[in-house]
Amino acid sequence: MNQQTLSDMEYSCRKKKTKREEFLEIMEEIIPWDEWIEIIKPYYPAGKRGRRPIDLELMLRMYLLQVWFNLSDPGTEDAIYDSYAMRKFIGINFLEDSVPDETTLCNFRHLLEEHGLNKVFFDASNRVMVKSGHIMKGGTIVDATIIDAPSSTKNAQKQRDPEMHSTKKGNQWRLGMKCHAGVDAGTGYVHTIEVASANVHDVTVASELIREDDGVVYGDSGYLGIEKRTEVTNDKHLSSIDYRINFRPGRFPKVSDNAIDWTRYIENPKSFVRCKVEPIFRIIKCQFGYRKIQYRGLKKNANRLYAMFACANLYILAMAGRKLREAW
Repeated sequence: MNQQTLSDMEYSCRKKKTKREEFLEIMEEIIPWDEWIEIIKPYYPAGKRGRRPIDLELMLRMYLLQVWFNLSDPGTEDAIYDSYAMRKFIGINFLEDSVPDETTLCNFRHLLEEHGLNKVFFDASNRVMVKSGHIMKGGTIVDATIIDAPSSTKNAQKQRDPEMHSTKKGNQWRLGMKCHAGVDAGTGYVHTIEVASANVHDVTVASELIREDDGVVYGDSGYLGIEKRTEVTNDKHLSSIDYRINFRPGRFPKVSDNAIDWTRYIENPKSFVRCKVEPIFRIIKCQFGYRKIQYRGLKKNANRLYAMFACANLYILAMAGRKLREAW
């Protein structure tokens, strides 16, 4: 599997590495492969009967390629045949092996979805990051982003996904779901995510994103009035939190040229902290290309998002020049 082939020798003489290859080298280094494989192993076929199962690590690597590059099952298979960087990442030697077909990948994805293993990856990574000091405690930033769903009804059911709903953002109506994220105010790593239909208001889910040890919560104007909600006032911990929510810019009072604009002076530090939530959403939508949902139903898409956010946290950690493997 590690034997160098003629293709490897040829590609090693290139003058430049592609961005895809550089990205895969970073993820190769930062992903805790042994720990994630041990999480899946109890649910993966042992091969005592029937056909010998495909190597578990190879299937995990193939699945993560699908997540990182927003590929379908057949698209992932084709991409590995087509891309040297992907083939090298999963460790396939075409002289000895072939790429697992799309049905095998689909069955592996269903295995992860059935047992909720992507959430286990996310929680396990976060526990290690808390233990190693990369995720701090005491403050949370809450935010949400809309992920669009296909509006077409050209399918077997002749209807849109019943779990996806429409919401108006600005002057545009959008159909899909919302990904609600709780981000550590000190470091910007995501510690909690929730998925809901797009028509569910941000402030409705906010209480589920707050940790037990949080003393302060930051949010944009969509979370105004959170301290007055029933689930907050009836909870001793939630009602004691300092909610630092940005006002709507259009409602800032007008001041004369010679006066100090105290409202903006107070709002700017809130925005300075709250902006830490944006890089993680940029990675999900731009780096991983997850601008539109891939599956029907909230559960399947939530499972994919857990894998994305677990990898996004580790990617930010690697880009910051830090390592996590010593803490596992």
